Amino acid sequence: MPELHQLTAIQLIDGYRAYRFSPTEVASALVEHIDAWEPHINALYAYQPDAFIKAAEASTQRWARGQPSGALDGVPITLKELIATKGMPVPGGTGLGEQPVASEDAPPAARLAEDNALLLAKTTCPDFGMLSSGLSSFHGLTRNPWDLACNTGGSSAGAGAAAAAGLGPLHVGTDIGGSIRLPAAWCGVVGFKPTLGRVPIDPYYVGRCAGPMTRSVADAALMMTALARTDRRDAMRLPPETIDWMDLELDVKGLRVGVMMKAGCGLPLDDEIRHHVEQAAKQLEAAGATLVPMAPVLTREMLEGLDHFWQARQWGELLKLSANEREQVLPAILAWADGGAHLSGVEAVHGFQQTMAMRRATEAVFDEVDAVISPTTPNIAFPAEWPSPTNDPRQPFEHIAYTVPWNMGEQPAISLNAGFSRSASSVNMPIGVQLVGPRFGDHFVLKLARQLETRLALPTRWPMLPVINSAVK
Repeated sequence: MPELHQLTAIQLIDGYRAYRFSPTEVASALVEHIDAWEPHINALYAYQPDAFIKAAEASTQRWARGQPSGALDGVPITLKELIATKGMPVPGGTGLGEQPVASEDAPPAARLAEDNALLLAKTTCPDFGMLSSGLSSFHGLTRNPWDLACNTGGSSAGAGAAAAAGLGPLHVGTDIGGSIRLPAAWCGVVGFKPTLGRVPIDPYYVGRCAGPMTRSVADAALMMTALARTDRRDAMRLPPETIDWMDLELDVKGLRVGVMMKAGCGLPLDDEIRHHVEQAAKQLEAAGATLVPMAPVLTREMLEGLDHFWQARQWGELLKLSANEREQVLPAILAWADGGAHLSGVEAVHGFQQTMAMRRATEAVFDEVDAVISPTTPNIAFPAEWPSPTNDPRQPFEHIAYTVPWNMGEQPAISLNAGFSRSASSVNMPIGVQLVGPRFGDHFVLKLARQLETRLALPTRWPMLPVINSAVK
């Protein structure tokens, strides 16, 4: 039998119901597991084990009375640091500027609290959530559990590392260009970015979504039963809809699946990733889907335009800080955002217009196919200390070409593990495959992902607890 920290959320609930173990036993085992792992990976922020154990004891009493309250009662969760939690500050990866304590839970936190999920901790993110890296001027360096010398990706860096290392079964990340799916791919877990507005979030913004990061598609679906409930604080939320998220059956026969192996721009695709994605596509074909070769949706003009717009937006945020505070921000962020100071208003607006160009391009895809399969990332792994896979602050987004179009287009997209690398340069590192569906097709994407997960049938693997040496601290 797996150890308690290795159980899925669904297995935990089944165990509670059958009185095989209690939330208190799970919490105690998890704290012990965290004590062993957290010094190596630095995935958690505001970790309060005493409060976590106390909440687990209250849940144990409810289960003992046969009166659990909420679909996630007693299940450990984490929330990305950027998601406000009542009584805690939101340092934004920097800890700079005003740090007021949050007066209320942001929508994802509120929904999970309503279901009596047990908040284990917040999880780390890079400065302003603007890097796909585990590097932060406030949190320090978050490392990949599969290899401490490798990066988690980001900006949901801590969530990816925590999910991979078994620091609880359920984690919430946020994603505006790939920040759920990229660390999910590099850490070998499931990361689901829903349709914009399906999961209410505050603050809301163009392309910004919150979603599950888990070790199984079924657990991601379970999280959606809570996260997708409406909240008026998000003016971009979708209308409430009754969805049986746990129904993951799907007949793949007759589906047309676009295979998008070329991103259109950005880093070249690693051959091992290409192989694993092609094999995953063949699994869908074997199940009855028709594979349709697909041209990329992204162009260099689109990616550079969005880069310019984000530079201008980030420079505006940096201007809110004092000169002394700005000097404490990661140098890579400063070197990149400085370009925003030199953009004209016309250039910034032209950059924003590329989000509309991406929306047109991505939406047109679904006139021809029912779903898309692609790599999640172009590269397998990169050094833990780098701010991005290019290590170039002037080209920080060359790795998001497979993910960012679906944020701007608002389509649901999921990354799941397709296998592990064998190359000498990065042995036994996870490789992600991405599935995308049409807007509002969140349930369909989870169903399709479940079918692919089942057909891939990868053996269960866990990262080995590392031994700290003088090279990795």
